[in-house]
Amino acid sequence: MLGEFELIQRYFMSPQEAHATAGIALENGDDAALLVPRAGQQLVVSVDTSVSNVHFPHDAPAHAVGHRALAVALSDLAAMGAKSRWCLMAMTLDKSIFNDREAAEHWLAGYAEGFHALCQQHSTALVGGDVTSGMLTIGVTVMGEVPSDQALTRSGAQVGDVIAVTGALGGGAGGLALWRQGERELSHPLLARYLLPQPRLAAGVALRGIATAALDISDGLLADLSHLRKASGIGCALDVDALPLAIGLQETLGHDDAIKAALSGGDDYELLVTLSPKSLAIAQQRLADLGLSLTVIGHCTETLGVTGVAASDYEGWQHFSGEAP
Repeated sequence: MLGEFELIQRYFMSPQEAHATAGIALENGDDAALLVPRAGQQLVVSVDTSVSNVHFPHDAPAHAVGHRALAVALSDLAAMGAKSRWCLMAMTLDKSIFNDREAAEHWLAGYAEGFHALCQQHSTALVGGDVTSGMLTIGVTVMGEVPSDQALTRSGAQVGDVIAVTGALGGGAGGLALWRQGERELSHPLLARYLLPQPRLAAGVALRGIATAALDISDGLLADLSHLRKASGIGCALDVDALPLAIGLQETLGHDDAIKAALSGGDDYELLVTLSPKSLAIAQQRLADLGLSLTVIGHCTETLGVTGVAASDYEGWQHFSGEAP
């Protein structure tokens, strides 16, 4: 197995694009990085942990694991309307998997390819991290910027606002179902939604000043909607028939299970937002310019709770009680 410092030097000290390194006074390679946020910006920071056989299958393609580990963290920045700038990564590598040097180097090369490609796509510089041994686990801290007082939060929804989602729902759960059935071709749209999710950073920026509240859908629509409505102190009325289902979801799961996947499956990483009805058209146009849909699925109500669906029948993902991939 490669030594810690050789591993870092070879796979995680790759040259970054010039536009991604702006604001770095001292980068990866010292005891800590020195970063310089731009004037008039607030720093947005989030951390996400991915564990083998909990968040992704242990035999998932290495490049997909690298992509996914960063993507799910970037999704939190998207929900805040932030632009990504930097990230840190802590990896725990399983000795039982990586004690074969050739196999380890092949896996690490694939992982680094997936991780760095997404960094470049979103102008994000990897500025530090740590590597150790144990159960395969990846922790990614992402840092971004948003103009002062323009961050999207969970707590601004108002009675009468519409509830909308970007893109389509249920693809993450549909992809996991396909993986369990033996599908391994990442070109399949559902499997791509599960293993290669796309953080909606551009959409979050486009919704600044329009969305009254926002968060990303990671644990399932109903579970994440509960966070928004509790933070905002409102209730919700949902129209299940309006849910935008991922392509191929009904054919894969059947109608009832497709609806359940959209409501509680999780791993969609779309944005769930509330907006004033008068702002809806401009929001939809801004996202259409990005090639992304924004679908109204309900509205905010004065009566607390959720109507239109039996929420108790569709519990979202919860750690320590969920089923592994």
